[in-house]
Amino acid sequence: MSTPIIEIKKPVLRVENLFVSYDTNKFAVSDVSADIKKNHITAIMGPSGCGKSTLLRTLNRMHELYPQITTKGNIFLNDQDIYKISAIELRRKIGMVFQSPNPFPSMSIYENVVAGYSLNGIRLKKSDRDDIVEKSLTDVALWTEVKDSLHKRGNFLSGGQQQRLCIARTVALKPDVILLDEPTSALDPVATSKIEELLVVLKKDYSIVMVTHNMAQAARLSDYSMFMYLGELVEYGKTKDMFTNPSDKRTEEYLMGKFG
Repeated sequence: MSTPIIEIKKPVLRVENLFVSYDTNKFAVSDVSADIKKNHITAIMGPSGCGKSTLLRTLNRMHELYPQITTKGNIFLNDQDIYKISAIELRRKIGMVFQSPNPFPSMSIYENVVAGYSLNGIRLKKSDRDDIVEKSLTDVALWTEVKDSLHKRGNFLSGGQQQRLCIARTVALKPDVILLDEPTSALDPVATSKIEELLVVLKKDYSIVMVTHNMAQAARLSDYSMFMYLGELVEYGKTKDMFTNPSDKRTEEYLMGKFG
């Protein structure tokens, strides 16, 4: 009787011995190694200044926009070294959504969705643009709310709608990974709930890495969690295990609200 073959999915992102420094005397991220799993939500938690947003920005090299930053270590996207991919191409494959909703103010809703194509000089037929806009807005549950206002600027939208528009702009490029930096911290509870519901749906097609200060949100949404402290990755594992039985005392104290 033959032994069944068990397929082990390769990680979508592999981080190896990563160091990131803003000056010569202090590491914002210190010797972090982690495998990020495909089609899961991974939360990065930790107190302010612990390096979580720096780690997130490093995954698609957004940190390079800051002056005098140095990086050591390796990051692989689907086994490809991200430093051997142009930054522009990498950011199409690893999209990012920021803390405050930031639709391009001079662009219409329609133009915002396809901005990644137009800003990168990728020409599309109008029928293809139309299809991308409808699908992307449908994917973020925004199509029915804005389909009659596509050529208006997005500043009339609510904060939650604007954030969903930013997510639509990201998914329009069909990335492998979506990075989110505190995506609901500027939103009210109703808008936050809609974004959370959306992310659970999106993980079927995308791998999601999310920085959050909100431990309850991490517990609700994420499949895996990282806990960072002073630039170090203290603990990384299944969210359920971390919240019920943390392996490090610092993780336990953070989750109990003793610091943060």
